[in-house]
Amino acid sequence: MVRFQQQLSFSKSLSINQMIKILVDPVFSIGLLFGFILLFEGKLSSHYIVLSIMVFALSFPGSWHNQNNIYKDVLATLSQWFLIVGILLFFGYATEYLPMFSQQVITAWVLITPLALVLMHWIIGQYLASTHYLTHIKKTAVIVGRNELCQQLYSRIQNNSQLAIEIKGYFDDFSVHNPNPISSKQPLTGQMNEMAEFVKRNSIDLIYITLPPSMHVQMMALLDDLKDTTASIYFVPDFFMADLIQGRIDEIDGMPVVAMCETPFTGFNGMIKRASDIVIASMLLLLLLPVLIMVAIGVKLSSKGPILFRQRRYGLDGQQIIIYKFRSMTVTEDGVTVTQATLNDKRVTPFGQIIRKTSLDELPQFINVLQGRMSVVGPRPHAVTHNEMYRKLIKGYMIRHKVKPGITGWAQVNGYRGETKTVESMKNRIDYDLEYLKKWSLTLDINIIIKTIFLVFKDSKAY
Repeated sequence: MVRFQQQLSFSKSLSINQMIKILVDPVFSIGLLFGFILLFEGKLSSHYIVLSIMVFALSFPGSWHNQNNIYKDVLATLSQWFLIVGILLFFGYATEYLPMFSQQVITAWVLITPLALVLMHWIIGQYLASTHYLTHIKKTAVIVGRNELCQQLYSRIQNNSQLAIEIKGYFDDFSVHNPNPISSKQPLTGQMNEMAEFVKRNSIDLIYITLPPSMHVQMMALLDDLKDTTASIYFVPDFFMADLIQGRIDEIDGMPVVAMCETPFTGFNGMIKRASDIVIASMLLLLLLPVLIMVAIGVKLSSKGPILFRQRRYGLDGQQIIIYKFRSMTVTEDGVTVTQATLNDKRVTPFGQIIRKTSLDELPQFINVLQGRMSVVGPRPHAVTHNEMYRKLIKGYMIRHKVKPGITGWAQVNGYRGETKTVESMKNRIDYDLEYLKKWSLTLDINIIIKTIFLVFKDSKAY
C-alpha cells in the first residue's frame, strides 16, 4: 500500500465541459464590456482594463457550472450579476472613480449582459447536450467491483448523458458466480485477472475501481496487470457511508487528502461570502437608519431597561461572540438558564411584541455582520446554555458552527423559526442548517433573503 501511495500523482483536472461552463460568464461579460466601449467611445482606456480585471475576479467561476435547469440558471445568473454590479458600484463610489466611466457604456453593459449570459448558457448547453458533440467526446469504461458503490457510480453515469461515458463491462472475483447481479442490465463480464486483456482488446478509455481499501493487495496486482494498457484508471473511494459536509479533494504539498467535514467558505467562496455580507449589511443599515432610530426610541419609551440586548452566543468554530438585538422583553437573560420566548410570553413588552412579530428586533445584528461576527445568511445562533444542552442530545449539532451564524437561515425559511418545543423540532432545524452547509451557493443565500422578506409579516411562529 505504501508503494501505491508513493506512485499516486494528484491533480485537480477539469473536463472540457466544466472548463467551458466556468469560463463563459467572466469571458463573455468582459467581451460585452469591450464591445460597448468600442461602440460608444471607440477606444479602450486603461481604467476599463482595471474594471475588466475586477469583473473577472468577481465573476469567476461563473454561476452556470452547477445549474441543471433553466429556472435555477436564470435565478443564479441574475443574482450573481447584480451582486457583482453592486460591489463594483460601491467601490467605484467609495474610491470616487465612478465618474471616469461612460454612463452609456456602463448602463448598456449592466442591463444587457445578464440577458445575454442566460441566452449564451442556453445555446452552449444545447450544443453540449447534442448528439454530435457527445459522439465526438464519447469514452468507454469498465467498473471493477460488484457492490453498492458500483451501483451508485453506474446510476450517476447513466443519469448524466453529458458525461458521454459508455460502460462496457464489470469485473469482480467474488461475484462471478453470483446468481443475483445488481441489475439485469449490468451482466458480469469476468474476473479481475481477465480485465487487462479485455481493456486492450476493446480499446477501453476509463477504468473505475470500486473495491474497498481492505482489498489493496488485489488492487496492486490489478494495477500491475494494467501497466500494459493506455486506459486512465480511477479509484472511487466509498464515502457514501459518511454524511459529508463540503466533501472535496485537496492536497498538502502534493499529498492528496479528502475533506469530509469542511466549511464551504474557503478561498474564493469565503471572499464572495464576506463581500456580499458587507455590501448587503451596509446598504440595509443605511436604508433602514430612520427605522432603527424609531425602534430605539420606542424601546426606550415603552419600558425600563437598555435599548440594546446583548447576549453571548456561539459563533464560528464554536467561539463565543456577543450579538445585539433591540430589547423586546422586561428581562435580559444571559446566564446559566435562558428560557426561550413562548406564545403570549408575559416577559415580552407590548412594543416588544410588535418588533418581534416583524423581526425588527433583529436589525442591530447587521452591525454584528459588519464586525465579522455574523453573516446575513447562516444558521441562527442559539444561547450558550441551549448550545451546551443540545450538543449532547443531537448528533452533529456543533457542525453548524463551521460557518458564521446568520440573521436568517435555511431552517427559518422552512418553518423552523422561533421556539423549539421538542428535541425533535430542534433536530429538524439542525438538519436544515447542515443541508445549508452542504449546498451553499450565493444563489441559495439570495433565495433565503427573498423568502425571509415574504415571511416577516405572515410567520405565525414569530412571537
